[in-house]
Amino acid sequence: MVVNCQSPSKSPQKVALLIQYLGTNFHGWQRQPSQISVQGCIEQAIADVTGLPVNIYGAGRTDAGVHAAAQVAHFAYQGSIPAHKWTKIINPRLPEGIVIRASAQVSDDWHARFSAVWRRYRYTIYTDKCPNVFVNQTCWHYYQSVLQESLIQAALEPLIGKHNFTAFKRSGSDRVDSSVEVQAAECYRRGKFLYLEIQANSFLYGMVRLLVGMLVEVGVGDRTPENFTKIWQNQLREEVKYSAPAKGLCLLRVGYPEFPFAQSLWFDTQPNFQLAR
Repeated sequence: MVVNCQSPSKSPQKVALLIQYLGTNFHGWQRQPSQISVQGCIEQAIADVTGLPVNIYGAGRTDAGVHAAAQVAHFAYQGSIPAHKWTKIINPRLPEGIVIRASAQVSDDWHARFSAVWRRYRYTIYTDKCPNVFVNQTCWHYYQSVLQESLIQAALEPLIGKHNFTAFKRSGSDRVDSSVEVQAAECYRRGKFLYLEIQANSFLYGMVRLLVGMLVEVGVGDRTPENFTKIWQNQLREEVKYSAPAKGLCLLRVGYPEFPFAQSLWFDTQPNFQLAR
């Protein structure tokens, strides 16, 4: 049902959305012809309310199967609905697996993508030999060899700073500049789960999954941290052969100089699994 909410007398407003989704049943964030995407579902939900087509702009494009704990997007709207009420209006119109956690009005010059100064991803690996259905959708079940987090952390540390990461860019990317400023990178264990978190100003297409695929080789001792560093520093893309499964990756959060949402809503909203050893 279309809601009569258009009002030419109202000044245009920009509405920011804080979004969570399980990427399992979606063909990524970006709108796709003949494919179900997160962006497409949210745009359709808003259009069902306003009766007009709408474009939403996200902070980042996640691939098919990748999740988000705090994706951020915005859209322009001219009408009578207050910005903070869009959460309750959109959620009943969304498919299972997508939730709008909050909505708020932002300034005209604020942009979900271009105003962001960093993005942080978390990759989760479940290392127990026994499968667990409750973690299957959001973890890579890797148990074939023991992963040593100290080796992975040693490989992560040289990533800090601004570097050319052509070695970790999937084919099909239209981005010319492969420079990325990595601001933080860490590996830690919680019981049967191994976590890798990487924060940067931006990411190349497929970068984190290619990184994790090679870091697992480091963790099991097939590569040394030094060999890992040599490969990306020398842009040896042909040496990077494996991409970690999409389901273990989550866009954890996005950072802005000015953000309209309370930290409790966006800072760390993907649960950390901590099953005993």
